[in-house]
Amino acid sequence: MTMNECSVATGAQLDPAVALFHSLSDGTRLAIATRLAHGGEARVADLMAELGLAQSTVSAHVACLRDCGLVQGRPEGRQVFYSLARPELMDLLAAAETLLAATGNAVALCPNYGTDTTACCGPNTSDASAPQVVRR
Repeated sequence: MTMNECSVATGAQLDPAVALFHSLSDGTRLAIATRLAHGGEARVADLMAELGLAQSTVSAHVACLRDCGLVQGRPEGRQVFYSLARPELMDLLAAAETLLAATGNAVALCPNYGTDTTACCGPNTSDASAPQVVRR
């Protein structure tokens, strides 16, 4: 099933797409995928230095991306160089960047998934009478 088909996909038909987007929904995994897409292959040590994260954290996220088939390792001696397993992921990341540029701050201000946890539900965040998002 492709996303271009006219019928509405539901349930199990969407599970692979849900899994794909879930694998990229973590900020660290997305940063690793973006780094590999734009900067080419890298070792865990390289990613640690660039992201400022512990080896165990980077290794766990790289393993997740590898298990999802998005990243592959190329052993060289005692080192492993990681790269994107599918060049289509570069297209997906580029499309996401285009979409984010087109929507401006709308996604960042989304009351459910946005990065601004103080954002109000309406377009005018300075309106004191607008309903506020309650985080639990």
